[in-house]
Amino acid sequence: MNTTTPKPVDWDAVASELAGMDIITEPSQVTKLSLDYYHFSQILQPLLGHKRGDLVVRPTSEVEVLRVANVCVKYKVPVTVRGAGTGNYGQCIPLQGGVILDTTRMNAIRWIKPGLACVEPGVKLAAFDKKSREIGWELRMAPSTYRTATIGGFISGGSGGIGSINYGQLRDRGNLHGVRVVTLEDEPHLIELRGDDVQKVNHAYGTNGIITELEIPLAPAYPWAEVIVIFDNFMTAARFGQVLADSDGLIKKLISIHASPIPSYFAALKSYLPEGKHCALLMVAESCLEPFQDLVREYGGEITYQKTAQEASKGNSLAEFTWNHTTLHARSVDPSLTYLQTFFFTLERVEQLYHYFGDEVMMHLEFLRVNGKAIPAGLQIVRYTTPERLHEIIRYHEEEGAFIANPHTYILEDGGRKMIDVEQLKFKERVDPFGLMNPGKMRAWEER
Repeated sequence: MNTTTPKPVDWDAVASELAGMDIITEPSQVTKLSLDYYHFSQILQPLLGHKRGDLVVRPTSEVEVLRVANVCVKYKVPVTVRGAGTGNYGQCIPLQGGVILDTTRMNAIRWIKPGLACVEPGVKLAAFDKKSREIGWELRMAPSTYRTATIGGFISGGSGGIGSINYGQLRDRGNLHGVRVVTLEDEPHLIELRGDDVQKVNHAYGTNGIITELEIPLAPAYPWAEVIVIFDNFMTAARFGQVLADSDGLIKKLISIHASPIPSYFAALKSYLPEGKHCALLMVAESCLEPFQDLVREYGGEITYQKTAQEASKGNSLAEFTWNHTTLHARSVDPSLTYLQTFFFTLERVEQLYHYFGDEVMMHLEFLRVNGKAIPAGLQIVRYTTPERLHEIIRYHEEEGAFIANPHTYILEDGGRKMIDVEQLKFKERVDPFGLMNPGKMRAWEER
């Protein structure tokens, strides 16, 4: 049941109450700031392509966020929080119009100390890392949209990324220390969540609170060399990836394995990726390159590209061809392609599904830590034909014991978790009693 009763809104009055703040009403700009990369999914395209907010506001402080919250409660209008809009599932697309709260101007780094930092949500990941590396630290993990994504957006809509081979996923205990959140009660106010309580808003799509500040743990910053290794056989490449992931003495940040023909979509890397070869795109600490090369030889791989951290800092990083940037590059060549997000857990399951689907589901692996163990996860590229066939592909994976985090839904619970998060629902009931925050995204709220 949704407690929000739709009624005509006097948008001139709303804008008047927000006077003095950065407000956008120009239709093309509102359209741009209403959408994300939902179009990666042919299922989501017709469901979300026409959704728009009514007004965009860009607060610069917690005080302004509280002011927006008060106005939204007063007029009972939906509020959808947005970072840089680099997500892929419509997390920040307003299903019922209303106010889009763009956090990109809240971009202050409050403080950085060894191992820990405090930031506003609109801080860009790359800008933060540049600053934190001055004292020898960096973000534990980042998406492939690292250059444009914001920290608040990553926490609210992301799950893991480059660095997850060492630190697991954002939801793992210790990967988020604290958040400050503005509520949408009769009298909106600030709440601070610490420790396990952060899970109430972690990866909740902004359905139950406006994050205004985050305290995040950091990782030691190594000079990361970037390397491409090519292989004649995909499963050899996959086994190489698993052994590298399990090699405790080799320091790494990224292990991304791509079956042919995926490398053919990487136009900028064409000279390093011979046709028909399978490849590993890697980030390894420079100090580990010598023993790493012995591992490459052991698996019959060939290094076609190797850059020091200094060299890799110029131009495109290999990271921008991994995780879901792989899908971006593939779709730029063939827009009919889509993707899946899969936890295989074992290479035996990878091999079986690789041979079963062939080129219909092109294998793309990312290694990450789950419960202390390095496992292969997939962001496979799918040759899309019909919704029915896509659902059949998903069903077969699940029957074979693979876990699909479905990227073809905008519903919070139907994507990764596949379950009601009782704590997130309870928190929403407390802090958003009118159901104004990103309505239509939390199944638990709609069906309670």
